[in-house]
Order: sequence, then C-alpha cells, then structure tokens
Amino acid sequence: MSKKPSPSLAELKPFVAPFRFDGSGKFHLRSHKTDEKGGLDKDKAEKILEANRQRLSDFQERLYAQDRWSLLVILQGMDAAGKDSAIKSIFEGVNPQGCEVYSFKQPTSHELDHDFMWRCMVALPERGRIGIFNRSYYEECLVTRVHPEFLDQEKIPPKLVTKNIWRERFEDISAIERYLARNGTVILKFFLNISRQEQRERFLDRLDQPAKNWKFSMNDIAERARWPRYMAVYQDIVRHTSTAMAPWHVVPADHKWFARVVIGSAIVSALDSLDLRFPRADKSSLKEFKQVREALENEGKTRKKRTKVAKRVGKGL
Repeated sequence: MSKKPSPSLAELKPFVAPFRFDGSGKFHLRSHKTDEKGGLDKDKAEKILEANRQRLSDFQERLYAQDRWSLLVILQGMDAAGKDSAIKSIFEGVNPQGCEVYSFKQPTSHELDHDFMWRCMVALPERGRIGIFNRSYYEECLVTRVHPEFLDQEKIPPKLVTKNIWRERFEDISAIERYLARNGTVILKFFLNISRQEQRERFLDRLDQPAKNWKFSMNDIAERARWPRYMAVYQDIVRHTSTAMAPWHVVPADHKWFARVVIGSAIVSALDSLDLRFPRADKSSLKEFKQVREALENEGKTRKKRTKVAKRVGKGL
C-alpha cells in the first residue's frame, strides 16, 4: 500500500492564515477560540508535525549555509500554555549548532542596570541561525504592567515614567522589530492562547505527577488570580505591536498537538518564502576543487601502489 504523501506547503495555509494578525483591521482576543482543532485529529496532526520537522531541518541547513537571513521565534503565553513542549517537539531533529533557545525569567540586577530591551538584544540570532525566545522583551509590557511595582526596579528616571509609558514601549518595540526585519531578521511572534479551564487541568496534572512537581509554584496560583488583567494586556500588546514585518499569531493552545501544527506550519512557510539556497561555487573555486580532486585521487593511487609493494616485500618476492 502506498504511503499517503505529506501535505504540501500550500496546504498548510489553513493552519496559519486564520491565526495571523498583521495589524490590519480590528483585534479582539475573545473572538479567538482556544480549543480550535482546524478539522484535524491527533493522527493527522502528527503526520503534519513530522513533515514540518523534516522541512525545518532542511530549511535550517540552507539558512545556515546561505548566511544571509536569521529567524527570531518569540513564544509568549500564560504558565502551562505549552511553550517548552512546543519548542521541544517542533525543533526535534534540527541541528543544535544553528539553533539557540533563550528563556527570559525575572531580570537580574545586572540586567536591570540596562534598558528593558538590552538582555534580549544581546541574544538576537546571528545571520544563518534560528533564535527562539521563550518569553521575551514583551514581558516588560506584560508582567511589569500587571505589577506596576516591578517598574520601580528598572531604575528609570521618575520624570520618564508617565501615563504614556506603555504606548511608548509599544512604539519602541515596533521600531526595533522594523529595524531588525529591514536587516534580514524574520520575526515570528506566537501567543499561545490557552483557556483558564485548560490551565487548571494542567496545573492539577503537574501536582498529580511527581516528575512534574518541580514545574509548580504557589506564585502560579497568585498569577492565575490575575487572569482577566493578563488577557486585557495581551490583547493590547497584539493590537499595538502587530505589523506586516512582525505579525502576531494567536495560537489555539488548549490542544498542544494543534498548537504545534500552527507554530510549525507558520515557521516553515516563512522560511519557504525566503527562497533559501545552498551557495554556488564561483569559477575560481571550481578550478580549485578540480585540483583538490586530482590530488586526492592521486593520493589514493599512490597508497594502493605502496600497499602492493609492501605485500610483495612481505612475501619475499
């Protein structure tokens, strides 16, 4: 029985376009379902995931060899939204030499001595590489906004902390993302949109399984109590920082397997649009290659002759 072919890149569009927002039109987070399955079941999704892994591995190799573009993947979401497992699943099989993951947690004292973008800027991917931010500079418009007391720790001159600070940060972020895009960094931003009910189930699962207990802390419950505020701020972030150069993807995250389909499909579709190719050798290089080939082939012939002579001497001939 012939194996059913994997979906083509064109067939991935239904798993990307409905969840992509580039800033045109209106955006309301409540209009985006958290339990969307895209007409798939887990078996069909796994076939797409595996095909995307193979494509991503191939694109990463070409990206690295061409050394022109870089890819920045930003993952944001509430605790237990599935960011860690998505990274592990989607990038399985990708060469670690061309892919780097950074997880941004509470800023250190050293990081607080710099502007709010600094620690992420020094971690940006080089040309030819994929950089993955597990949380990012958007935390400074999210957690800091939900917890205004954290803003005091950033040591900003008081007269600069005005009622416009969040709008200004959105403007600064958009300006930097536009600058990066104009210099060859493809930016893909994903908000893993999980429901409050699903988060509850995943928290309970962490408590039930000893191997997952380490993931849980009482602070998770404290932040969960602020759910409405977080959702309002996330909506504001997506509304004000979505652009054609750096769109947000609002990913239904209640089903981890479908979230991975959306994220993986968006990544491979973006890389496919770059027309990545292995560099072609110029005429002078081809001439050198010919000389190297002749030298290597002659080296092989010489070794065979030496082996034959050694055998004859060993036999006393």
